[in-house]
Amino acid sequence: MKKEGRKRWKRKEDKKRVVVSNLPFEGWSHKENPNRHHRGNQIKTSKYTVLSFVPKNIFEQLHRFANLYFVGIAILNFFPVVNAFQPEVNLIPVCVILAVTAIKDAWEDLRRYKSDKVINNRECLIYSRKEQTYVQKCWKDVRVGDFIQMKCNEIVPADILLLFSSDPSGICHLETASLDGETNLKQRRVVKGFSQQEVQFEPELFHNTIVCEKPNNHLNKFKGYMEHPDQTRTGVGCESLLLRGCTIRNTEMAVGIVIYAGHETKAMLNNSGPRYKRSKIERRMNIDIFFCIGILILMCLIGAVGHSIWNGTFEEHPPFDVPDANGSFLPRALGGFYMFLTMIILLQVLIPISLYVSIELVKLGQVFFLNNDLDLYDEETDLSIQCRALNITEDLGQIQYIFSDKTGTLTENKMVFRRCTIMGSEYSHQENAKRLETPKELDSDGEEWTQYQCLSFPARWAQDPATRRSQKGAQPLRRSQSARVPIQGHYRQRSMGYRESSQPPVAFSSSIVKDVTPDKNLLTKVRDAALWLETLSDSRPAKASLSTTSSIADFFLALTICNSVMVSTTTEPRQRVTIKPSSKALGTSLEKIQQLFQKLKLSSLSQSFSSTAPSDTDLGESLGANVATTDSDERDDASVCSGGDSTDDGGYRSSMWDQGDILGSGSGTSLEEALEAPAPDLARPEFCYEAESPDEAALVHAAHAYSFTLVSRTPEQVTVRLPQGTCLTFSLLCTLGFDSVRKRMSVVVRHPLTGEIIVYTKGADSVIMDLLEDPACVSDMNVEKKLRKIQARTQKHLDLYARDGLRTLCIAKKVVSEEDFQRWASFRREAEASLDNRDELLMETAQHLENQLTLLGATGIEDRLQEGVPDTIATLREAGIQLWVLTGDKQETAVNIAHSCRLLDQTDTVYTINTENQETCESILNCALEELKQFHELQKPDRKLFGFHLPSKTPSITSEAVVPEAGLVIDGKTLNAIFQGKLEKKFLELTQYCRSVLCCRSTPLQKSMVVKLVRDKLHVMTLSIGDGANDVSMIQAADIGIGISGQEGMQAVMSSDFAIARFKHLKKLLLVHGHWCYSRLARMVVYYLYKNVCYVNLLFWYQFFCGFSGSTMIDYWQMIFFNLFFTSLPPLVFGVLDKDISAETLLALPELYRSGQNSECYNLSTFWISMADAFYQSLICFFIPYLTYKGSDIDVFTFGTPINTISLTTILLHQAMEMKTWTIFHGVVLLGSFLMYFLVSLLYNATCVTCNSPTNPYWVMEGQLSNPTFYLVCFLTPVVALLPRYFFLSLQGTYGKSLISKAQKIDKLPPDKRNMEIQSWRNRQRAAPVPEVARPTHHPVSSIAGQDFSTSTPKSSNPPKRKHIEESVLHEQRCGTERMRYDSCSGDSSAQLSSGEHLLGPNRTMANSREQTDMSRWSKRGSHRRSQSSLTI
Repeated sequence: MKKEGRKRWKRKEDKKRVVVSNLPFEGWSHKENPNRHHRGNQIKTSKYTVLSFVPKNIFEQLHRFANLYFVGIAILNFFPVVNAFQPEVNLIPVCVILAVTAIKDAWEDLRRYKSDKVINNRECLIYSRKEQTYVQKCWKDVRVGDFIQMKCNEIVPADILLLFSSDPSGICHLETASLDGETNLKQRRVVKGFSQQEVQFEPELFHNTIVCEKPNNHLNKFKGYMEHPDQTRTGVGCESLLLRGCTIRNTEMAVGIVIYAGHETKAMLNNSGPRYKRSKIERRMNIDIFFCIGILILMCLIGAVGHSIWNGTFEEHPPFDVPDANGSFLPRALGGFYMFLTMIILLQVLIPISLYVSIELVKLGQVFFLNNDLDLYDEETDLSIQCRALNITEDLGQIQYIFSDKTGTLTENKMVFRRCTIMGSEYSHQENAKRLETPKELDSDGEEWTQYQCLSFPARWAQDPATRRSQKGAQPLRRSQSARVPIQGHYRQRSMGYRESSQPPVAFSSSIVKDVTPDKNLLTKVRDAALWLETLSDSRPAKASLSTTSSIADFFLALTICNSVMVSTTTEPRQRVTIKPSSKALGTSLEKIQQLFQKLKLSSLSQSFSSTAPSDTDLGESLGANVATTDSDERDDASVCSGGDSTDDGGYRSSMWDQGDILGSGSGTSLEEALEAPAPDLARPEFCYEAESPDEAALVHAAHAYSFTLVSRTPEQVTVRLPQGTCLTFSLLCTLGFDSVRKRMSVVVRHPLTGEIIVYTKGADSVIMDLLEDPACVSDMNVEKKLRKIQARTQKHLDLYARDGLRTLCIAKKVVSEEDFQRWASFRREAEASLDNRDELLMETAQHLENQLTLLGATGIEDRLQEGVPDTIATLREAGIQLWVLTGDKQETAVNIAHSCRLLDQTDTVYTINTENQETCESILNCALEELKQFHELQKPDRKLFGFHLPSKTPSITSEAVVPEAGLVIDGKTLNAIFQGKLEKKFLELTQYCRSVLCCRSTPLQKSMVVKLVRDKLHVMTLSIGDGANDVSMIQAADIGIGISGQEGMQAVMSSDFAIARFKHLKKLLLVHGHWCYSRLARMVVYYLYKNVCYVNLLFWYQFFCGFSGSTMIDYWQMIFFNLFFTSLPPLVFGVLDKDISAETLLALPELYRSGQNSECYNLSTFWISMADAFYQSLICFFIPYLTYKGSDIDVFTFGTPINTISLTTILLHQAMEMKTWTIFHGVVLLGSFLMYFLVSLLYNATCVTCNSPTNPYWVMEGQLSNPTFYLVCFLTPVVALLPRYFFLSLQGTYGKSLISKAQKIDKLPPDKRNMEIQSWRNRQRAAPVPEVARPTHHPVSSIAGQDFSTSTPKSSNPPKRKHIEESVLHEQRCGTERMRYDSCSGDSSAQLSSGEHLLGPNRTMANSREQTDMSRWSKRGSHRRSQSSLTI
């Protein structure tokens, strides 16, 4: 029992890391230091040393099957019994290939070594007890337990726990661009208990022990605790951890203790490098290589059997059959086996060793042209395409399914405030809508920067070495211009103290976001609410009423406070603003207020107050004309809340505490301190708001438009300026950051006037509406009715916003008593100090606080479509690509964005499935499948997918009506039911009938599961595209992952295979570059296999005339030069530069992309046709010279030279026939290869007298060139050999029905005729569309072809017909009442579902007769089939 207990204790201890200070052990031996087991800070990313390079590199290269095969053949050739060539000569090709790869690896590793050396020798300040100060040491000398001092703009050398900051609030600002690409500042806070230090931190007085988790790669998670000498514990989290590689900003000095060092830091554990994916062509090629091996074995068996039979024809042993030392001869079977091995050596070139190297070089060339395509460069963001995976470029031309995120991918991720609802009253903001509809959007970041660069900077910026100017007079370095993540192909200026490109100083701050036009009706009510707010006091707290005035005030306070926005000024971007309370006496007269307003040029506001002013007594209690100072030089004090409403952190940020705020009663804050008037400073600079998400920025700018201005934020308090100019400073007691599980964010503040503790919460409506206080629990019937009415009307407005494609957020509040909060705060502190199950405990405490909320209102934010998205989606669909949208947004929002971007059409039938019940989900899937199958009349399906039928590519429709287009919309709960209920087969079968699928409210894990399901079960090529951290799993799961360099950071880019700046770039990337890359590489691989089989067969045919002895008629060196020099360059040029169709034609005719989807250039049939052609050509190239020279007395090399020359000519001419593009470069390479052969042969045969004893190639070529028969044979034989291929290509070009052949004909026409042919082609395609890949034929209605889709809301004069597939509804009683649900797709009308309604009730039946009689209506209008689940638990 004791042993088991010790084992359990040891296992538990192994999960922890204990760190103590190194200072008490300075000067001691290394073995006596308790931190000795932790790794040092020196890093080594290089793989080799001088001694280990050769053996280690060879070992790694032998992991490749082809290399292992050729090395084995070379070793086998050293055995005299089976050798076919000179062993040394046979080693040359293998050594060349291995040497080229080794040189490449050595060069890459040398670069890594030099980079490591630079990083390891960077200097930092480490505290020394001996010196009693901080001394300079290299990064490689840093150890766990050392105290590090960092200054502004320095890079953090290790993972350090922050113990001191020069900022009075204990805040340190970080830039994490090197980790996640995000350029906005992050905040880190000193560990609790160390933040109130007024003097310099003394490391020698630190005697605490830090216990934390083992090193891991979670950038946003860290848990541990600090144990003090008195055995008390303080919890520490990621809010106090400075990660290696981050840069200190806006903080003069910071001190911390090293927790993780070197390769144990989170940055190094995340440095996994580019991932390796195998392309479809490579997988196909491996299969064909095995076929080639089969051909090789067959040929060797023929050689071995032939050798035995030939030897058997001799009555006695021939003179060349030499016995061994004992005078005995080899048995015939053993001789045949040896000949089998000899033939393998002789015919080894059948497996092309140079093919793999050629493929790598071709892909490098393709990537070069990809990176230099100006059409894939975005001028606004100064970003071009980035190719991170070099081995799958050809897969871009074979994509069948695209899985896309919505926010930031299809949309701009520029959140614009559009409208709001408060207490059930909707404010449409028509003036703001008109502003956004103007064609000229004032969204020029460059113009804003021009304004900022005219402003002066403090003197200390000029003294900072990081702000030096370049000789070109570049702008001084500001925080916003600091190091962007150094990614190849992204041409950002790195942080070098100056900057040349124009960028706005703050993210999410373009004019289209900031300049919100207020609603006139709401503006008047906001002014009244602001005046009411000032009438509050601690003796007159706000009553828990549902008055509109109080709710409007709380609504805008929540918009201003409930966020993690940093405040700065335009004169000093990123310099924090702090408002110090004033203690002067307050004024009492309304006249003074009006005078103040006139000084601030707010005369209109003053008049408004005059007309609606309360009594002088009320105002006199609250207003004054005191001056509030703005100290822009003081360092920021910003809240340490993380993640915006649209950010998926995946973890939880610890809340920030102030012990005094928690323990205080709230009465100590006087009215004079809480309420103050600003100075009438007309030159006061404008505030800049830097948010971690665009949603937060949009809401703060909206509140600012109504004069609720966020002025200052520190970890302890947040200051808001009201419309009349006074400032309220709220004590910030706790911040519960946003996370993807809770889908909400909350702040707990103490009201400065009433002293109440208030929780302001904002989050997704699907979450907030379930956390509201139940009206049935309210005792007052009038209040209950009013609450129900407010919630119902708000839900109706939310559905309206979603139908308009707006992102919705609900705003709520809750008043907490002092006792309840103190109890909750105690639990929260315990959860933060916990090391085990910390995340679960933090989640549980958050849920305890965020309930029984009072709804204030909701907001609608527009995420504008990116330019060119509708056209790109329409083009990709014409190319036969299925597009699915996987998003975490609301269902209605996603549906309307899908309509806006042409993913769904007004005539489409949209099936919407929302259910958590597996049986119900299966029933709905069956019903939808049955209905769709009736329309497609699948009597004899053509294909099957794991046992179930797929729609025919050419369904026969007996009716004259058009087969309806179908779309499918499901949510995350339905996906869970599908995956858990084993309904994947039915789900996939249903999607085959749908032209679009939308998965809403889906988690990152669900996104990746959907991608893997489609990829693995349908065996199709998939592509995922996204821009945020929540898209990383989806991007990695697909065959090709594409990241968009958006406003959500660079996580998606860093995990992607390709990175682009705009979704519209996907069109040219796939249709043009994808087609070219696939076509070039596929045809090059086929050509390579043909070339080697054709050449090797010449040696095989010769064996029938040399007694299967394994001898050759071609010189060994000539055979080596044949593959290395004479035929190596033309395939490379072909693979990099050939264009079968021009880019203009490929873009104009997207249907041409289907050739790559169907693998027309390289498949099983093309492989065997090429093999047959290679056998035919080898027969011609061998037997025509054989019959010509038959009976003559020429030697073996004189016979082999014409054969070698003919084969080279035939292979090069074959390459020329495959080329679709001819340039001078193509001609020079082909002609140069041919002439090089003769030049090398002449020199070799003139100088090599005894190079290949006993045979002699001396003067053979020179003799042949003087023989007319040689010229005749070399001219006629290639013609005969290539005649079948030429005839086939001629027929294909003349009578070919393939799209590629037709497009190639069009491409050769003059521009005018070509455009006319393309237009007529497109007209024919509209009349009779080409069947799409892996989905049924669709017939788009021609009347909507020219419809304008520029608006974000799909409009139709005839509202679509809607059918319902209802789930039986289970309503759970909450406090004795039934909750109402509204059908968000039924316009303004709401439909309440009864609890007894059946899945297919009498009025919801789907009878066949009814559907058949209604079929004619499908072509006239769309129908929206809504299957709704109202299950509420």
